[in-house]
Amino acid sequence: MGEANLLLDALLDEAGMSYAGLASRLNRGRNTRYDHASVRRWIRDSAIPRGEGPLLICRVLGTALGRPITLADIGMDRVRPGDLSDAPLHTAIEQVAALWRGDHKRTETVERTRMLAGNAAVAPVFAWENPPDDIDVSHRGPLAVGAGDIARVRAARDRYEQMYRRVGGVPVRPRIVAYLNTHVGPLVRGGYDDRTGRELLRATGGLVALAGISAYDADQQAPAQRYLLYALRMAKASGHPGFGGYCLALLANQAMYRGEFRRVLQYAQTALRGARGHLSPALAVDLYTLQAKAYARIGDARSSHQHMTAAERIEVRAENEPPETGYVQPGLLETQQADVLRRLGDLTAAQAYAEEAVRTSTRTHLRGRAHRLATLAQVLGERGDAEAAVAKGHQMLDCAEGMESGRIQDRFAGLSRALTAFDSQDVRDFRERAALLAQHDQ
Repeated sequence: MGEANLLLDALLDEAGMSYAGLASRLNRGRNTRYDHASVRRWIRDSAIPRGEGPLLICRVLGTALGRPITLADIGMDRVRPGDLSDAPLHTAIEQVAALWRGDHKRTETVERTRMLAGNAAVAPVFAWENPPDDIDVSHRGPLAVGAGDIARVRAARDRYEQMYRRVGGVPVRPRIVAYLNTHVGPLVRGGYDDRTGRELLRATGGLVALAGISAYDADQQAPAQRYLLYALRMAKASGHPGFGGYCLALLANQAMYRGEFRRVLQYAQTALRGARGHLSPALAVDLYTLQAKAYARIGDARSSHQHMTAAERIEVRAENEPPETGYVQPGLLETQQADVLRRLGDLTAAQAYAEEAVRTSTRTHLRGRAHRLATLAQVLGERGDAEAAVAKGHQMLDCAEGMESGRIQDRFAGLSRALTAFDSQDVRDFRERAALLAQHDQ
């Protein structure tokens, strides 16, 4: 089976046409027997009808929508599904709009999205770093887009990010994709000049990236990857290399979670190279730390220490940072370093870093505090101090209570595993509470 055809599904929805309705129109005056199942197969499996079928689909939808429809518009130009590396900007915008529309409506097409692997996962990154650039991103459309529209998209991103930090990606993701579908879709298809278009794509890319973060946190890894790659495409068109570096850092974080450690190095190195001179200090710290973690996972302690040192040498000043890097808050670097040192087996140093991270965590949000406490608790558990680990673990659960987040649940599970060697009542009570909170969040 092929990958679902989001573009055709979205156009049918826009035209208000059912699967059976399209099939009926295609059959009129012709010796064909298309039916509901035929159209469902074209969408579900990205199948392409034989002969003049694709051109007829373009003609029928074009008549219904009152504008020319091409084979690329219906996803039947025979370009390999999921290839985001060579898509013209207009096509990429329609593709991501089809993705967030399907996500908003929870269609089967989005559920069938698969992770890109191999060259398909790397080519879009190569395309971001290398020519050709988008010379003119202006667009003709029915809605005139201005600075106020762009400001509202930016404000929405900030609002949803704060919500994400409080309650996690599971409840926030549907809100983001609904906003993208209802409010942002008409803007990116509207009318704007080149300058306004670049700022619109920058703002939209920030919200699309946050949709990817929320999908990742909700354990919807394939849609998350697509959102992040589309955000990267928008970063290129916007002319903001630093934002592209941010998108690559998010992709590297997802690759780390999936255990693709060499991919982490590839993404992070590309970001540092491709956005040189445009990266904020906080983002550079995050990228070097990601590399340190990846090197630790593949057993290269020397390279891991080198990248930890590189991260520590960078001074971060919050007032000079863009909105997206607000996650690099006090204690994050120490938390990441503690995790690296724990992986390398240096538990004494790991505890020192983790304790410093917790000490400064009063200045961060609850989600960040929960991660810092989880790291310290895990180090304490691995050092054999079950009593202290449980105490910090309960503080972590206090911070995380009410959050619906796959990554927070991972921290519950990780600490519970670290305490399996201990059979005290305190440990059993903690593991029971963690399990109950995890069940509540599902």
